[in-house]
Parts: sequence; structure tokens; C-alpha cells
Amino acid sequence: MNAMKLDRNASTDADAIWVVGDRIRFLGGLPTTDVELIEVDVPPGSGTPPHSHASAEMFYILSGELTVRDFSEAGRPPSVTVAKPGDAITLASRKAHNYSNEGDMPVKMLVLIEPSMIAFFREVGTSEPQAEPDFARLGAVMERHGIDLLGAAA
Repeated sequence: MNAMKLDRNASTDADAIWVVGDRIRFLGGLPTTDVELIEVDVPPGSGTPPHSHASAEMFYILSGELTVRDFSEAGRPPSVTVAKPGDAITLASRKAHNYSNEGDMPVKMLVLIEPSMIAFFREVGTSEPQAEPDFARLGAVMERHGIDLLGAAA
């Protein structure tokens, strides 16, 4: 009888990198799907600029409070959602958005994404957090992976 071996990604085996100030740990993907799971630690004051990309995303908040902005309606202020532990936020492909930790506690979240975003994170990530982002490098990697900054063409 063939026993099926389970894949285990223990915290002690963490394959983790830093994208500017956020720590990303790669947890793996579901076999036969295009879905991968990462764990993201967002320290107070950290976050992303407004952007869009082809990969849909789902954020599941484990701890802390994450502010997520939806910039879908051109010419209007973004809609703002504060996600708390147990909340899930789903973003469609090409949805203009950003997230930020505006609180004083770290945010830990699980994020479901497609391999295109995994490739972006692996290319742009560093072994240590960056106090000051290298905007030229970050912009070049974003462009290579089809991630558009809002207002970048303005």
C-alpha cells in the first residue's frame, strides 16, 4: 500500500524574505492549482503604494489591524476598509489598491496569490529589511512583473 507523504512547511524551515519593511514567508501552493499561500508580517507604519496587478489576492488577518484602500473609482477618494483578526479581504485582478499598518501593533496575515506575485516577491526581496526602499530597483522589478503604480504615468 502506498502511503501519501504530506508536505510540511515548519516555521523553523521558513523560506522568508523582506520586501522593504514587510517580512514574507513562502508557505507553498495547492497541487493542481495556481494558488499559493504566503504569510506577511507588516510592522507599524509599513505598507504598499497604490498599485494594481494581474493576480487576484485574498488577505486573511491573523493579528493586528490592516487598512486596505480601494482606488477603483477614478476621480473619487478611495474607499477604506480596516480589516481586523478573522477578516478576509478579496481583491480582483487589476483592482487598484494598497494596504498599510496604521496602528501601533504588527499585522500578521495570510495571503493567497498567483505565481506571478511569488516571482515578483522572490526577485525584489532581500535577506534583511530595508530602512529606505531602493525605488529605482523596486520600480524596475514591478515593471518586469506587470505591477502598475497608480499615478506612475502622470
